Amino acid sequence: MSFFCNFQSSQCPGQITGNAVNGLCEKVCVQAQKIFDACIKQVQLENYTLTLTDFTPQNPTYPLTFVSARSVTSSGNITSLAVDRLADKQGCARVRATVEVPVEVAYTDTAGEEGVAQAVITVSQDVLLYVPAPSIMPYKITAEVSGVCTEGSFNAGDNTFSVNACITIILKVSIDVQILLPSYGYCAIPPAQDYSKEVCEGFFELPLYPRGKSCSKCK
Repeated sequence: MSFFCNFQSSQCPGQITGNAVNGLCEKVCVQAQKIFDACIKQVQLENYTLTLTDFTPQNPTYPLTFVSARSVTSSGNITSLAVDRLADKQGCARVRATVEVPVEVAYTDTAGEEGVAQAVITVSQDVLLYVPAPSIMPYKITAEVSGVCTEGSFNAGDNTFSVNACITIILKVSIDVQILLPSYGYCAIPPAQDYSKEVCEGFFELPLYPRGKSCSKCK
């Protein structure tokens, strides 16, 4: 069982039916990340050069044949961050940064051995975001990223790949806060349901013996 596998309880997450305030029992203080603003940017990069590091296995036989490249984490690294508040737009700021998108590159070498290497795609950002007023607890700007490369070619001169990449970046302005929320109490946790492949499904449902009238005769 799980929350969404036929487990019926009013103390589980899911769609609200009836009066939404029915069952509210307390106000709770939770540690959470409050998002003050966020924006998404999707870009297509053509002929982007991937510099490869951390080969597994080490010392492949060149040249390499590109297979694919994609993100291995949703956390992007932000460098060269600059936040300039705008005097004519209260609360808004110009946010400039370089976002690094880590990707894992799959390839085959000349010997036919498959391998992977690490690389980074960098994308410049220059956007407008709401930035909260100064406080004791500072805000932070983070990036959630995703990238995929389906086409690439090997550059024998410097042992790199030239790829076409599709990149998604979400910039967020947030603060870790203690926030007060209405609560229905603790969740009811359902028992786990072990996964099993039903290889005999359909067979065990058959009758043990064929159905029919006893002593029937063919006509």
